[in-house]
Amino acid sequence: MLRVDSLTKAYGGQPVFREVSLALQPGEFVALLGESGVGKSTLLNCIAGLDRADSGRIWVAGEEVTALDDDACALLRRRRLGFVFQAFHVLPHLNVADNVGLPLLLLGRPDEARVAASLEAVGLQGLGTRLPAQLSGGQLQRVAIARALVHAPGLLLADEPTGNLDPATAERVLDVLLDQTRQVGSACLLVTHSQAAARRADRVLRLTAMGIAEAA
Repeated sequence: MLRVDSLTKAYGGQPVFREVSLALQPGEFVALLGESGVGKSTLLNCIAGLDRADSGRIWVAGEEVTALDDDACALLRRRRLGFVFQAFHVLPHLNVADNVGLPLLLLGRPDEARVAASLEAVGLQGLGTRLPAQLSGGQLQRVAIARALVHAPGLLLADEPTGNLDPATAERVLDVLLDQTRQVGSACLLVTHSQAAARRADRVLRLTAMGIAEAA
C-alpha cells in the first residue's frame, strides 16, 4: 500500500532526513517514532504529496506520488488517503458533521449514515451540528480522525492523533484506527511520541537524520 525509496529532504540546504526507505502492507499498523525536529511530519507531508522531497520516490497503492503534479496528487489524496493532521485543519464555517462528511462529498457520494457512524466511533455522537469553535481541542482532534476515516481510505497517515486526548479517549481512538486497519485492510502510519500508542503497533520504526530503522 505504501513504499518509500531513498527519500531525502532539506530546507535551505540543511538536511532534514536522508535515504528514508520503508514499506507498509495492507492491514498493517506501524508506529513512527523520532526526536522532535527530525522530520516526522515532513515525511508524512511528502508521502501525501503536500510537500516535495529533494530526491527519492514514493508509491501509494501502486501509483508513484513523486511523479504526479499537484492536481493529480490532490486527486490521489481524495481517493486513497486519510490524513489526521496535528493541527486538525477543520473548516471553521462548517459544522462537525459537514467537516467529517467532506471527503465523501468531494468523492460525489455523500452519506449521512456513514458520517454518523464515524462520529459515534470517536465518541462525538450528538455533536454533528456544532461548529468547531464550540469544541475542545480533544474534540477537534476526534473530528479530524473521523474525517480521515469516513471514506475508508487505503492509507492512513496520522500525525500525533492522540496528542490532545486524555488516556481513556486516546485508547478509544487507537481502537478505531486499528479497527479501520484490520477490517478495511488499510495501512496506517502513526507518528507518535506515546509509548502506549507504539505498543499497539505491529511494527515500530524510528526516524533519524540518516534514515529509518526498526526500533529496538
